Amino acid sequence: MKVGVPKEIKVLEYRVGMIPSGVKELVDEGHEVFVETNAGIGIGMTDQDYIDAGASILSTPEEVFDISELIIKVKEPQLNECKMLKTGQVLFTYLHLAADPEQAAALVKSGVTAIAYETVTADNGSLPLLTPMSAVAGRLSIQAGAYALQKANGGRGVLLGGVPGVKAGQVLIIGGGVSGAHAAEMAVGLGAQVTILDLSSDRLNELSNKFGDKVSTRVSSKELINELVVESDLVIGAVLVAGAAAPKLVTKEHVKQMRLGSVMVDISIDQGGCFETSKPTTHAEPTYIVDDVVHYCVTNMPGAVPRTSTFALTNETLPFIKSLANDGWQSALKNDEHLKNGLNVHEGSINFEAVADELGYPYKSPDEII
Repeated sequence: MKVGVPKEIKVLEYRVGMIPSGVKELVDEGHEVFVETNAGIGIGMTDQDYIDAGASILSTPEEVFDISELIIKVKEPQLNECKMLKTGQVLFTYLHLAADPEQAAALVKSGVTAIAYETVTADNGSLPLLTPMSAVAGRLSIQAGAYALQKANGGRGVLLGGVPGVKAGQVLIIGGGVSGAHAAEMAVGLGAQVTILDLSSDRLNELSNKFGDKVSTRVSSKELINELVVESDLVIGAVLVAGAAAPKLVTKEHVKQMRLGSVMVDISIDQGGCFETSKPTTHAEPTYIVDDVVHYCVTNMPGAVPRTSTFALTNETLPFIKSLANDGWQSALKNDEHLKNGLNVHEGSINFEAVADELGYPYKSPDEII
């Protein structure tokens, strides 16, 4: 199979869909891999590294998209990339379609078969291709929040860990999943006062066992969010509904009541965000202020640490890429229920129910296709 790896073009996105060692595995199994020039330069991988692994280097994205049967990316295709996709091609990448109707429409129009990293599942009910980036985003959220809290950056001038004799900063983490747990680990490490909200008592028990008395765990409710948001220096939104848009848990009214210079970091922004005042930002301009509260809503947070993120992601995606290349997408999905759950778009139809419901498309089950 002809596999293509274009260079990512989202603002300040330096990750890449495959690293040379993964390319070599595909080439050794008889596949051809085409990599756009400088696709890996952001993680320190040169064209020569890919050539040594057996890849062919192409000069333009148009060449990569034109020749490839299977296209491997990291971030959702931008609209000009969607125009290069066509019927018969398979796209394997993050999509987050529920929060992006424009991209969904473009993919439907293209006729491509699009498999989303974020809806591939595992036996234990987890999302194995989302987990590594959720971990990175969770850890980065505390770094970003701590930086934004500095007075020169619009924040309250609070040091999260405090110092002897001075109260530590208060961190509220809404959502105790992978991102929330990793955010808590970083915040605890800095010495902050940390509270985690989640709807699952079982999950809160796990987190309580992990962190002990270093965090406070509470069952989430509207009343509790009302109470805790306004008392916090840093609020982390780490809510996930697989494949669907995130619920708006922090309202405009909450923001108006927050302390001057408080900071909100919305990890859920890829799925539309869980703060009513959230809007997508980039690494070039990561923050904005609403009612004197700093908002950090970068849609590709792990792109800030592209080398760590790329290696973490490709460790998980490579087995699925090999299945798609070796067996073809239909057989690969038929043989793997978890990979089948990744199918979001196929030749003009929406094949993930939560996306179809959110965007108002008719739903066509993957079982009707494969």
